[in-house]
Amino acid sequence: MGTREDKNWELIGDVLAAENSGKSPRVFSSRRTLFGIPSALDQELEALSNEAAERARGQMAQEQGPRKAAGIDAAPREPQPEDGWKAPAAAHRVVHPLEPVFDEQSSVLILGTMPSPKSRETGFYYNHPQNRFWKVMAALFDEPLPASNSEKRALALRHGIALWDVLAECTIKGASDGSIADCVPNDIGWLLGKAPIQAVFCTGAKAAELYAKRCEAAAGMPATRLPSTSPANAATSLDQLIEAYQAILPFCR
Repeated sequence: MGTREDKNWELIGDVLAAENSGKSPRVFSSRRTLFGIPSALDQELEALSNEAAERARGQMAQEQGPRKAAGIDAAPREPQPEDGWKAPAAAHRVVHPLEPVFDEQSSVLILGTMPSPKSRETGFYYNHPQNRFWKVMAALFDEPLPASNSEKRALALRHGIALWDVLAECTIKGASDGSIADCVPNDIGWLLGKAPIQAVFCTGAKAAELYAKRCEAAAGMPATRLPSTSPANAATSLDQLIEAYQAILPFCR
């Protein structure tokens, strides 16, 4: 009959073999309690474990070395402004900063939703450089493309066009009409009482939707939807816009 120590060694051998074959859960942390292993064996097993960990760290360092030498970070870096990356616009509260454009001879009112950041910055309607509104107006009336705000105002008034927007305030992300929330409408009825407006047109689906929900009942006049001239509506060509906007001509001077 073998000694208890012999049986322990046999049992340890069986456990290690099972662990190596993947057929047994790790029990290293409890071997001393379960099997009464001599402390010398504990030390030997711990040394083997430490040696394996050291080899793994060395291998990782070798793999990362060439990456660092090539200037490649271990983890992807965040995009930087100099890469041409811009953070998504955050939603913020916007109060309409522009006065409506009209006079006592204005006969047609064209409404957007809210001036874009570029229009607010430059102080006039449809002033994003890629917005095609003023190209459409110039084509409709066979006039040169207006460059300055005063030229744009004069073109509109010369042909009986009033300009304003459906909203006085809203929460919006950048120039995204789809993000508009918490709306306060402009008093469109007030303007209709100041000028002999015969027809109202809205530039884009969102403007038409908001007008119908928030303004039409108080204004007492329905609006006709026109396609948006925004660069976001790239699917509609300039020629198609010009054709669609001919709907305003019967009401213009």
